[in-house]
Order: sequence, then structure tokens, then C-alpha cells
Amino acid sequence: MQSSMSLSLSSPSPITRSDCATADGPSYSLAPRSLRFCGLRKETFGFKSLNSPNSARFVPSVKKLRSKKVLASLSGNGTPSKGFDYDLVIIGAGVGGHGAALHAVEKGLKTAIIEGDVVGGTCVNRGCVPSKALLAVSGRMRELQNEHHMKAFGLQVAAAGYDRQGVADHANNLASKIRNNLTNSMKALGVDILTGVGSIVGPQQVKYGKVGFTDTVITAKDIIIATGSVPLVPKGIEVDGKTVITSDHALKLEFVPQWIAIVGSGYIGLEFSDVYTALGSEVGTNMPFQVTFVEALDQLMPGFDPEIGKLAQRVLINPRKIDSHTGVFASKITPAKDGKPVIIELIDAKTKEPKDTLEVDAALIATGRAPFTSGLGLENINVETQRGFVPVDERMQVIDTNGKLVPHLYCIGDANGKMMLAHAASAQGISVVEQVSGKDHVLNHLSIPAACFTHPEISMVGLTEPQAREKAEKEGFEISVTKTSFKANTKALAENEGEGLAKLIYRPDSGEILGVHIFGLHAADLIHEASNAIALGTRIQDIKYAVHAHPTLSEVLDELFKSAKVIS
Repeated sequence: MQSSMSLSLSSPSPITRSDCATADGPSYSLAPRSLRFCGLRKETFGFKSLNSPNSARFVPSVKKLRSKKVLASLSGNGTPSKGFDYDLVIIGAGVGGHGAALHAVEKGLKTAIIEGDVVGGTCVNRGCVPSKALLAVSGRMRELQNEHHMKAFGLQVAAAGYDRQGVADHANNLASKIRNNLTNSMKALGVDILTGVGSIVGPQQVKYGKVGFTDTVITAKDIIIATGSVPLVPKGIEVDGKTVITSDHALKLEFVPQWIAIVGSGYIGLEFSDVYTALGSEVGTNMPFQVTFVEALDQLMPGFDPEIGKLAQRVLINPRKIDSHTGVFASKITPAKDGKPVIIELIDAKTKEPKDTLEVDAALIATGRAPFTSGLGLENINVETQRGFVPVDERMQVIDTNGKLVPHLYCIGDANGKMMLAHAASAQGISVVEQVSGKDHVLNHLSIPAACFTHPEISMVGLTEPQAREKAEKEGFEISVTKTSFKANTKALAENEGEGLAKLIYRPDSGEILGVHIFGLHAADLIHEASNAIALGTRIQDIKYAVHAHPTLSEVLDELFKSAKVIS
């Protein structure tokens, strides 16, 4: 398979590790315990809450920080357990490691984080943060280019254009800003940031250092591996970083090709198709522009609920300058050179017989991610990776070759392969910190949402309808499905964005929410009501009485829950 949300990867080629971890966009809250994902605690910026118990605002504080925990962290980052340099050492300073580090400081643990590349990992530097900057531009361009949409508002807009370098600078500047925010937040709370490539030398022992320099060995009561992932490049594909690229290269937006093939139609491929089709005007108004998907499975968007995927394809792919080849592998891709185009050789995914040859200006390899785990020193503690992933149990504790838990060693995020999403990495890290602090905690991965930031957006949490039906048949219960349309939502119609659907999969006998899928305006924001309900065990018969402001998009979910029929 060349693309899906739940990746099934062959063993990747050996990769030089630089201790990156994945991340996702910022999550902000006015609560004191608000630093999660790419967000920052208010203390980082020197904010304090107003004295009024009814106030939810923050004002700049010119006095010293008043939080006792923060002050303790700044003065010494806690006191380590007897016989150790640190209570907790984290290998990898992506947002997963970052979230774990700050939660550890909050728990009073003396904490260090090791990073051999740059703070922020894949998401902040080469993933979801810069990609959202590009998608923000593509969304605005798409709206300005839609003459019918503009006329519906009574607006007249001249031909829209853009400055490619300006767009690229916006993405780069955002990544730099968030990277600095993450670094400063850890420094402000006293987390020791150790520069170098980290690896395990034995039980509760880690070494780190730069190439050509002597390594430093430190001890820790507990260790978290948070090294993330890198783009997966299948065999036979030659990446030159110019005409055959991965998402790492594409985010730099060094050029917008006239015709680009995207290998894989999952999240990464869909988002870049949105960017390229919106910005394709750079090639000239009199020149054709084309995106071609190459997908190994028989249908596009294989990781999505089939009904949502069908609707999304009708809106995101069919009307745009996109064609596709499904049921085929890109067996060989040769970069453009000597005046020749990029050559893509396609074979049938089942028979492996030659199928077709494409000649394009560029090819983007969007076939998923591979765990970034080589060189970790796992052999020193009798641990072997499985297709590159570090094996863990439901509490993220590492499992050795004998099937036994390795004491005091955990792995979070893309490196363990449980759910290759940045916010999942952060949630796993926080869960581990709870455990090492003496409180048992098991993360419910079915409550973790996912989103694709196309225009419109796609979001989901829990099971797809086929998955739910399979589970119901196996366990002996019935499921029901209900749907609501954005066309019935006042706010969506006011925005002239009535194209959309919300879908609820549930148990009518108990009111348990099994899955929610949304396609439409701001779907990525709307999904959290459903994900929080699943996480908290809230039943439909309770949540349907929640009150939603009118007119808002949140009423799409309100109507969805109210339309469900629960027997009990």
C-alpha cells in the first residue's frame, strides 16, 4: 500500500537518525495547565491571571513568575531520584517529547531532553506547521479565484496572483517562530536541552554527543524514546530533491511544476494536491496545469470512511485539474535530467505486470512515514524493532525480544507506530509521565481525532462504518448510522459553504459513540466535541442535551447527536 492513515510499511532502509519527532498544530487553553502540542504556557511569556475569579483574561506580568513549580524548575529543574542524574530523559525534542518534558516538570521531575537536529522535530520544521501555512495561502487563493463564489457575496475581485517566494517565506517564518517558542518554553521551565544524537547504552543509561566529539553518558530513572519518523520512499524511486521530492522538499515551495504526479492519495497527498491546484497559476494562465495521483489501492483516499471519501473525491478531486491511476505501483521513478522529464513506470499492484509510463515535470512521494529508530542502541537492552517500529504495550512501555517489558523504558509517537499523528505522540508522552509519577494511565487511541486540512476539511475520530460493522458482528451488537448536512446549517450557508456532511456511528442499545466523520467547513475544529465525548465516555443520551450557540457551525454536531435514536 502506498498510502493510508494506518501505515503498513515494509522495513525501511537504514536511516541516519537525528532524533526528530512528529508534532501537530498548536492547542491553546486558558486553563493553567495549558501547554500541549505546539502551544505555550502563559508563564513562558510572563503572563499572569487576573485576580478576579470570574476573569478568563491574561495580562502581561512585569513581576517575577509566581508559580512555585515554575520557580522551582527555573532554579534547579527539580531534584533527581537518588543515584540518577535525572528522573526522566527524553530522546527526541519533537512536539511529542516537548509535551512529555513540560508535563514532567509540572510533576516535579528533573528532566532532560536530547536533540540531535532541531527542536520541534518533523511537524514544526518539515511537516504540519509549514504545510498549514501553505494551505492557508491555497485556501485564500482558491476563494479569490472562484468567481461564482465571490459573486454570491456581491464581491468583484480582479485576477488574483501570488508571490511564490513570499508564500515560501510565510511557511518558513511560521516554522521558525514555533520552533523558537518550543525551545524557549522548555528553557523557561528549566528543562535541560542536551544537544547531540542520543542512544541507549544499558538499563537507565543514555549517551549523547555530536559526530567527532566524545559522547557523554547520563543516567535516568526513566527514559522515553521520541524519535519520530521520516518520509517513506519505496524501492525503485530515486529522490533528487528537485524534480522527485518528498514532503520535506515540497514544503520549501522552490517551484510550482506545470504537471506533478503525487504518489499516494492519503493525508499528505491530498493536502499537497490542494496547494498545487490552487497555486498552479504560477505556470501561466495560457498553460495547462495538472496533478496526477498514483495510488496502489483500487480507490483514492483509502484511509477514510468510504462514504466521506466518496463525497470528498467529488468535491476535492473531480472538479479540479486532477486525474489518477489506481491499483498501480510506481515501480521506478527517474528524476528529470538532460532536458528529459521525470519518468514514472507503473505496474499493476496485483499482477506486477507493466501498466503504463508517465512523463511529468515533477513527482511528490507521499507514501507515508517510516519510523526513525536506527542507531538507538536497542540491541544493548535486547530489543528488536518490528518493521522499524519499537514494540510497546498499551502503556507505551518497551517490549524486549522475549516478550517481557523493559523496566523504565518507554517509546512514544511515530517510533512505536500505534498512531502516527503528532498530537497522539504528545498524548502518549503525557500518559507515560503520569505513569512514572505513580498514577496508572492508559490512553484511549480511539478517542484521538485526525484531520486533513484540504478545502473543505476532513476530520474523523473512532471507527469507520466498515470497522464498526466488523466489530459489531464479532462482538454481537447492533450499530446505527445517522447523518446531517452542512446545507441545513445557517452559518455554513452564510459563508456560502453548504457542501459538507457529518456522520455518526453509534450503538443504539447503549448510546456509545463508535465513530464520527466530518467533511466540510472547519471540520478539523468541529471534531473535538466528538473526540472529547469518546474520551470521557459520554453517551449520546447525555450529550444531545448540550447547548450550542446559534448560529454556529457547532450546530452541525448538535443536530447530529439529536438525530440519533437510542433505545435505552
